[in-house]
Amino acid sequence: MFETKKIEKLEEAYLAAYAAKSSASRGRDFPEKEHAYRSCYQRDRDRIIHSAAFRRLEYKTQVFVNHEGDYYRTRLTHTLEVSQIARTIAAALSLNVDLTEAIALAHDLGHTPFGHAGEDILNELMAKHGGFNHNLHGLRVVEYLEQKYPDFPGLNLTWEVREGIVKHSSSFDIAVKIKKFLPEKAPTLETQVVDIADEIAYDNHDLDDGITSGLICEKDLEDFEIWKKINNIIGKSYANIDSAKRKYLIIRSLIDLQVTDLIANTKKNLASSNILSLADLRQLKCRLVGFSSQLQASRLPLRSFLMRRLYHHYRVVRMSTKAKRFIRELFQEYLSRPQQLPTEFQSRIAKEGKHRVICDYIAGMTDRHALDEYKKLFNPYEKV
Repeated sequence: MFETKKIEKLEEAYLAAYAAKSSASRGRDFPEKEHAYRSCYQRDRDRIIHSAAFRRLEYKTQVFVNHEGDYYRTRLTHTLEVSQIARTIAAALSLNVDLTEAIALAHDLGHTPFGHAGEDILNELMAKHGGFNHNLHGLRVVEYLEQKYPDFPGLNLTWEVREGIVKHSSSFDIAVKIKKFLPEKAPTLETQVVDIADEIAYDNHDLDDGITSGLICEKDLEDFEIWKKINNIIGKSYANIDSAKRKYLIIRSLIDLQVTDLIANTKKNLASSNILSLADLRQLKCRLVGFSSQLQASRLPLRSFLMRRLYHHYRVVRMSTKAKRFIRELFQEYLSRPQQLPTEFQSRIAKEGKHRVICDYIAGMTDRHALDEYKKLFNPYEKV
């Protein structure tokens, strides 16, 4: 018996009835022989990790541009944190951890250099040519732009992982509607878990990075009940702890508090909704994975503070404005002389048009690549 069949039997025995099981996957666009000892979602996870787009996340901005310092989070470290949080939640809810992990690892593959500033300016530049959305671009990456296999374009991921990319939704992300991924149907619980894990990860690590950078002062956080409560507990347990360790313990405790509440409240939602199968879940108009109203109320003031004091801090605004200027000038330069694009991108222009090809090229850049390309094109003393 294939080990894969054993995995599928274990899923049937131990996962919840409403979990997305690998044996019931809708499959891949290009049929492939089943792997001997990996489920389809484990195989997807591995393909994502080995993709060029995943590796490039190491040098893509989260909040701070890469050259600002190597101690800040990048898209890659963020993705790994989301994956770990999501795995923990999925396991506690008896969901498919492999599917959850694959979606988590893929959820930011479509991000541009320079964070959301890069996405905003590309969307503006592409306004008359289909626009730009990083969820849609993430799907384009895994279905077309990654070129590793001789038998098909992209990574040929399962339908469920690609659905998770498309239906990814958070405060910074808007799910997009694509007919083949059934926009009228609710996303899997595995997708919903990744969405909330994403919020937990970036709220807390942006808080951590904001304090490390000096853009946020710990004293300003003492007014927030959720921070003050945890700080007091740690202060009583560790009277002489230094500030760096105290900050780490507070951030860790904040994540633990939110994950614990999320699991308990989601279990309550599942019980009251009487969901008996994945098909039942698909019919719902609301999401079941979420925080209790009490915790959500305590999170919101801190999130508003981050928006005001970190994301709109003048240094972050300067970085974003500069990034938009870089990308706009790169885009316009390629548009005026597309012969400056690498040969493999030039070859696609006749079929796909200059705008989309240039957009693909820039979106795939890391922060460092974009800055280097800018210098090569506009600095007369830089080698090309």
